[in-house]
Amino acid sequence: MTKTPAVLALIIMSNLPAAVPDPVELARMAARFAPTDMRVNLTALSEGDRKALAKIIQAARVYDQIFLEQRWSGNVALYEKLKKDKSQIGQARLHYFWLNKGPWSEIDDKKAFLPDVPERTPPGANFYPADMTKAEFETWVAKLPEARRKNATGFFHVIRRDSTGALKEVPYSEVYGGELIKCASLLREAAALTTNASLKRFLESRAASFLSNDYYASDVAWMDLDAPIDVTIGPYETYNDELFGYKAGFEAYVNIRDDQESAKLKFLGDHLQDIENNLPIDPKFRNKKLGALAPIRVVNQVYCAGDGAHGVQTAAYNLPNDERVVTEKGTKRVMLKNVQEAKFNKTLVPIASRLLPAATRGDLSFDAFFTHIVAHEISHGIGPHQITVAGRATSVRGELKDLYSALEEAKADVTGLFMLQYLYDHNLMPNQERKLYTTYLASGFRSVRFGVHEAHGRGMALQFNYLMDKGAFIAAADGTFTVDFSKIKAAVRDLTHDLLTIEATGDYAAAKKMLDSLGVLRPAMQKALAGLRDIPVDIEPVHVTALELAP
Repeated sequence: MTKTPAVLALIIMSNLPAAVPDPVELARMAARFAPTDMRVNLTALSEGDRKALAKIIQAARVYDQIFLEQRWSGNVALYEKLKKDKSQIGQARLHYFWLNKGPWSEIDDKKAFLPDVPERTPPGANFYPADMTKAEFETWVAKLPEARRKNATGFFHVIRRDSTGALKEVPYSEVYGGELIKCASLLREAAALTTNASLKRFLESRAASFLSNDYYASDVAWMDLDAPIDVTIGPYETYNDELFGYKAGFEAYVNIRDDQESAKLKFLGDHLQDIENNLPIDPKFRNKKLGALAPIRVVNQVYCAGDGAHGVQTAAYNLPNDERVVTEKGTKRVMLKNVQEAKFNKTLVPIASRLLPAATRGDLSFDAFFTHIVAHEISHGIGPHQITVAGRATSVRGELKDLYSALEEAKADVTGLFMLQYLYDHNLMPNQERKLYTTYLASGFRSVRFGVHEAHGRGMALQFNYLMDKGAFIAAADGTFTVDFSKIKAAVRDLTHDLLTIEATGDYAAAKKMLDSLGVLRPAMQKALAGLRDIPVDIEPVHVTALELAP
C-alpha cells in the first residue's frame, strides 16, 4: 500500500522501526513521556475529607479496568499476559502498554508496538462488534423506535449482536456491572465520610447512576459540586469512538480545588454572554441567552484514571457533554494547574528554545499558556450546540459525527484566542497580545506532536496551516517561526467565523473538506517536528500523594 506524505511524515517524526520494538527502542519511546511527581498539599482538608479522598482514589482505580475493556476486546487478556512476563522486554512492553492503556502508541499514529494485535486501534474500539460496518449500523438505527435509537446513538450503551447476529444495544450498567458495583460501593463509603453536603450529594448520585445507567441527575449534581475535593468520575468523552463519536469512555480525575486561582479566573465567565453576542458569525446563529453561568475551577490533580490517564495527559476539561445539562446548567471548566505547569516546563520551554528566534523567546509565558487553556475550555460552552438542519432539530455533535472532536477542539482553541483579543480590545484585561500569540505558536508544535490522528493534534494542524496560509505565522529559513502581528488578529477572526459557521450549519462535507486539506502535516511542520525528537512529548505523572494516601 502506498503511504501518503502525511503518513510518511508521522513515521519520520516518531522514528518508529518497521519491526516490533525491542527493549531499547521501547525505552526510547517511553522516554518521550517525562516522569513527573505529582504532589498536592492536603493540609487544608478535614480529617473526614482526607478519608473520603482515599476512598475516591480507590474508586477511580476501578476505571482503569473498565477502560481497558472499552479500548479493545483483547486488551484485558493482553494486559494480564504482559504482567506475567518478567523478562526485560516483557517489562518494557508492560510499561509502554500501561502508558497507552493498550498496544498502540498514541503519539505514533496509534500504530501497534506489540506483536499479534491489530495494526492500529480499531475505530469502533470495543463499543461495537468488530465486524460491524458503518452502513450496517446506520441502516439498523434508522429502523429503531425513538427510545431505542437514542440508546443506540447515545453515550451509555454498547452495541453487540444477539443470538441471531442482529445488532442490539446493551447498557453500560450491564456490560461493566461488576466493576461499577465495586466503584459505587466505594463512592458511597466516601460520601459517608465527608461533611461537605454537595460532595456527599454528588457521590451518592453518581453511585446510583452506575447502577441505573441514567447519568442526568448526577451530572446536575456534579455541576453543583462546591467542595475542596473536586472529583470528576464517570463516562464522558467520546474520542475513542472513531466510528461515530457516540460512546463515552470511563475516566476519573481526583483533584484538590485551588480557590485563590479560581477567583482570579471568574471574570472570564462573567463575560461569556458578551463574547457570545459578538462572535464573528451570522447573528442568527448566536445564543441570545446562554445557560446558567458555569463555574470555572482551578485544581491540582491528585490522581487520574481510565480515559483520563493514557497517552497525552489532559491539562483541562469542559464537561458534561449531555446537551440537556449544557442547556440547563452550562458546563464546568476544570483547569489542572499542576499538570499544565509540568507540561509547560518539560515540553514547551525546550521546544521554544529551538523553534522561536532568540528575540521572541522572552514572550513565552506560562500565564499566557494557562489563560489560553482557560479560554479554550470556556469556548466549548459558547457558539452553536443545538442546531436546526433542514427543519430538523439536531446537535452539532450529531451532524459532524466522527469529525466533531477534531473540529470542536480547533474551534475552542481559536475562539479562545478571539475571546481574549476581545477582552484586550475592550480594556477588560491587561493586553498580552505578544505573549499570547507567541506562546500559542510554540504550543502548536507541542500539540501536533500528539499526532494528526488524535483530535487535539489534528485540530491544531488545521489551525497552524490556516494561519500560515493567511501569513499570520511565518517560517524563516533557519527553521524558526514568528507571528506577524499585523495579520494574526484578522486571521484568527476569519478562522473563528469559518469553524463556527460549519458547526452552526452542521455541514459535514465542509468539515471534511477543511480537515482533509488543513488537518495534515505540511513540509515546514514536518521539518520542525523532526528536530524535536529528543524533547519529551508529554509527561508521565507519578501520583505520589495518591500513593501515600491510598497505597
